Amino acid sequence: MRRVMLAVLALMLIAATGYPVVRPGAVLRFPADHGAHPAYRTEWWYVTGKVKAKDGRDLGFQITFFRTTPKAGNTNPSRFAPRQILFAHAALSDPKVGHLLHAERAARSGFGLAQARVGDTDIALRDWRIRRLPDGRFTTTVATRDFSLSLILRPTQPPLPQGQGGYSRKGPRPEQASYYYSMPHLAVTGQLVRDGKALEVTGQAWLDREWSSDYLGGQAVGWDWTGLNLDDGAALMAFRIRGADGKAVWSGGSLRRADGRVTRFAPGDVRFDSFRQWKSPRTGATYPVGQLLTVRLPEGVRRWRLDPLFDDQELDARRGGQPVYWEGAVKTQGGSGYLELTGYADRLRM
Repeated sequence: MRRVMLAVLALMLIAATGYPVVRPGAVLRFPADHGAHPAYRTEWWYVTGKVKAKDGRDLGFQITFFRTTPKAGNTNPSRFAPRQILFAHAALSDPKVGHLLHAERAARSGFGLAQARVGDTDIALRDWRIRRLPDGRFTTTVATRDFSLSLILRPTQPPLPQGQGGYSRKGPRPEQASYYYSMPHLAVTGQLVRDGKALEVTGQAWLDREWSSDYLGGQAVGWDWTGLNLDDGAALMAFRIRGADGKAVWSGGSLRRADGRVTRFAPGDVRFDSFRQWKSPRTGATYPVGQLLTVRLPEGVRRWRLDPLFDDQELDARRGGQPVYWEGAVKTQGGSGYLELTGYADRLRM
């Protein structure tokens, strides 16, 4: 399974063949687009959030489900062929621990191991699950060696289509794109179990949904991404796709203000500048964990300083044949959210 997962992840860095092409003009349709799109090569349901326990501690969490369609699985007649592969990450950021607590799962679909429903959100990977209830709320449960989470995510705002109505460019060529929408300001309630003790938690989360056949062009090595729930009800997403020289191949994002007005960012409107770096003692990777995000808005330039809840929020999933990246809770003026940094670890060591 380790070699299978590495091969699947490597596919994200080469041009796609035999998969549907992401094109502008598509219309997002709900609840169908909450569900799986198995014809496309890869997609994810990506939840990040900040919660507070009754003892007053601020904690970050990540629960992510990925689905991939290996090309070979579509032509192999064997019922054991991996037509869909699912993998998932769960992580908890606790400043008192000082490093990320995380676990991962991976399995091919079927055989009672994993499934991703078409038509609405319902993804199961052994004992981990995320699904959407008839009333629109999402529920998710994960259990790891270090912690368990059982959460309800209640939408307080409508979905936010990214890019042009959900068509989000990721590179110079128009097919280097994804269908992408976000659900910011999800109200979180639920339970965290640590060391056999249950804690009630409340907070806010962000759900990203993307599916694509050619997410990264051949020159891209990784990306920086942030999603911020701002205290006034606004929501900010920004990203840059990086080349091997560290420069942006493409950038984008959006700001939805508290009154609902949306500004879409063109590549020249977004800039990430690192003001502090952290080197992992495990992988040797150096991550720009302190970032100054600058965006150009119609009314002028605005900046948000992104400070990590703590530095060591590296998710090292090599043990399960999965990637190494930094995914951390961050604080900013007037809000909080998550910062994701991929492609900084030596890929030969993944």
